[in-house]
Amino acid sequence: MTKIKIFVFNSFQENTFLVYDETNECIIVDAGCSDENEYNKIDEFISENSLSLKFIVNTHCHIDHILGNAYLANKYGVESIANKEDLPLIERSKDMAAAFGLNVEEPPIPSRLVNEGDEIKFGNSTLLVKHVPGHSPGSIALYNDNDNDKFVIVGDVLFKGGIGRTDLPGGSYDTLIASINDKLFTLNDEVTVYPGHGESTTIAKEKSDNPFF
Repeated sequence: MTKIKIFVFNSFQENTFLVYDETNECIIVDAGCSDENEYNKIDEFISENSLSLKFIVNTHCHIDHILGNAYLANKYGVESIANKEDLPLIERSKDMAAAFGLNVEEPPIPSRLVNEGDEIKFGNSTLLVKHVPGHSPGSIALYNDNDNDKFVIVGDVLFKGGIGRTDLPGGSYDTLIASINDKLFTLNDEVTVYPGHGESTTIAKEKSDNPFF
């Protein structure tokens, strides 16, 4: 059974997901932890639950989602994973941070690049990668279809009652809408949607209530 612990981090109120299962192996999706207090919350949960961190995954590489990459990579000796189309965002991370008045340690360049149809495996869990550009060129969603509690972690592509911004460099409204219709709304209605900010929702609720559709 795959479980999710959600942390709300940094001034952007970003959702960081720690995903783990009965083997005690875990991954962190979108490490937004940005100061010692937030680092400690991650470390304490890992320690108290005897978890083994395998790697960091980025749904996309905007600054609020990668603030903790360097800390976690250094502390736990793990690689990071992303889509190649977002590598320019990683490379410009110091400039992005400075634009928001942040001073961040430069995150490592992802050592594994994933695309549509790839699988991310840890413990007994498998997450299917869906390429969902539009908010950023390399945005990906991570879909769990292995047990009764189906879910998809979508970054900033889809929100409860909203969609991701498309006015940032590399964004495209038409591309984002197509990604949601073709890659997310084709999932079963009962699938839980975990966005990068705000509350979780379901595919059914967003298909019926989201004002953008």
